[in-house]
Amino acid sequence: MKDIAKDVIEALLVLVMVFVLTVTNLFGSVDYMLKDITYQIPRGVSNQIKVIAIDEKTLEELGPIGTWSRQYYADLINVLNANEVARPTVIGFDIIFSGYFNGDDEETGGDVAFATACKESGNVVVASQIEYSEKPEKNEKGLLVYPVEKIYNPYEELAQQVEVGFANVSQDSDGVVRRVQLAEEYQGQNVSLFSKKVYDIYCDQLDITSGGVEVDKYGRAIINYSGKPGDYEAISMVDVLNGKIDSKAFQDSIVLVGAYANGMQDNFQVPNDYSKQMYGVEIHANVVQALMENHFSINGNPILAGIVLGVIAAWLHFMFKRSKVWLSAVLLIGAIGIEIIVGMALNNRGISISLIYLPVVLTLSFVYCLALRYILESRRRKKMLNAFKKYVAPEIVEELSKKGDFTVKLGGENRDIAVLFVDIRGFTTMSEVLTPEEVVEILNHYLNLTTNAIFKNKGTLDKFVGDATMAVFNSPFDLEDYEFHAVCAAMDIVEGGKALEKELLEKYGRSVGFGVGVNCGPAVVGNIGCEFRMDFTAIGDTVNTAARLESNAAKGQVLISQDVYDRLTGRIEVECIGEIPLKGKSKGVCVYSVLDVHRDE
Repeated sequence: MKDIAKDVIEALLVLVMVFVLTVTNLFGSVDYMLKDITYQIPRGVSNQIKVIAIDEKTLEELGPIGTWSRQYYADLINVLNANEVARPTVIGFDIIFSGYFNGDDEETGGDVAFATACKESGNVVVASQIEYSEKPEKNEKGLLVYPVEKIYNPYEELAQQVEVGFANVSQDSDGVVRRVQLAEEYQGQNVSLFSKKVYDIYCDQLDITSGGVEVDKYGRAIINYSGKPGDYEAISMVDVLNGKIDSKAFQDSIVLVGAYANGMQDNFQVPNDYSKQMYGVEIHANVVQALMENHFSINGNPILAGIVLGVIAAWLHFMFKRSKVWLSAVLLIGAIGIEIIVGMALNNRGISISLIYLPVVLTLSFVYCLALRYILESRRRKKMLNAFKKYVAPEIVEELSKKGDFTVKLGGENRDIAVLFVDIRGFTTMSEVLTPEEVVEILNHYLNLTTNAIFKNKGTLDKFVGDATMAVFNSPFDLEDYEFHAVCAAMDIVEGGKALEKELLEKYGRSVGFGVGVNCGPAVVGNIGCEFRMDFTAIGDTVNTAARLESNAAKGQVLISQDVYDRLTGRIEVECIGEIPLKGKSKGVCVYSVLDVHRDE
């Protein structure tokens, strides 16, 4: 119950974290980038929109644009309208004509010619330029905005013959053009964006109703770009003027004329290609196509999005705490994938939601749960290793912990092992004449001796049974030369017993000695018992024989079986006792008394 309450509290904290991040948009620049990658996937440009480019080729032939007579623009309109039945639907000039020409064109004849050509065409839109105030002010809605201070409109003769829209594009804090202001208020009148005005004329020419665009509280809409820089068909203006392009190529098209050279400083960073910049005329082409396809979006309600995403994150955090790592990873990847799919679907329906905060918080949650599991597992492992050190030589445990390849199987398994039994000779008689405290002290001395000898030789302390000790070798972990290690441990116990015997004799006037039996062979090792109480031990005839050998061993004697002797021939010195009967055995067993072992120096 305590764990569930803790997990619920953590899940609520995750919910709050997602909610706060979504509402405050704390990592807005990163979210912009993720939404750019996800939402701004080019869908293909319309062949109805064509760009007449004032490119390097045009500037090279006609000279710097500031020196041009506006007769060139008049000539361009006349060329485009040369075929009465193959005219463009609308012509938009993304160029500012804010004053009369002051070059070599006598009496501004080019200005008049351009205005006349626009009048005769009847479908021309030109750009104006807005100058905003440097100081923000609150509007009637209480929003802090930069009011329009001035608009640079076309010269008077031209303004009377064309439609005008401002060409300014809005850049986000990172300099990327993601959204547009479709209209501005100036001197009590609404002024349309250049590309919006082009689209309105297009609809008027075709007698269709232009659909409304949903905008945010600031009057902005996010552009869902149809093409990357250079995707729209761009034709050099000088080629059109020189008659190299058949005017029929522009039939029923939306023609946009604008800067297409870097030196004209009309290029911007756009969200669908960070490696290149897009010319202003191309941005307006994308806006026109978005208007044609009604493919704008606005930021969704951050409070609602924060609540929904927060609840999802909280539930997934709760699942992370209770699921396996692989399932948590699947849930994490699946949640991120679903959020992206849902986000794209919503964006196609005009709602843009933040994408970064759910993945970030979920990833942190996943890593937190993973780290917590690792810490808990490390603690469990350390606890288990410390427990093993009470049964197995500490150096073996340390080696196994480094390798990380230890696994104790539940239930039983067949293993070939060596088994050692040792018992105190004369312990019962001695305990009858000593106080309980003295008996316990002597017993502890004995158990300490046997345990150290077993661990020194890399054995596993199986159990203490009264004044008897049982140890196994090659269980639960593999041990090379385990038969020899078992005999060495037995000899160490006997040798250590001599010093202990002398000490006890001086202190209590009583002495003790040890009888040891060693056998090897197959046995069943594992957790033996029931669900609520089990011991890890070894059972079988090999174990029983080792116990019988110990019971037949005299004080200070190590008895081994024929199997042990056969495996260690040449490495130990023995005295053959012969075949002796053992309790529980139908036949006698050949037994040897170990005199010495040849250890490697």
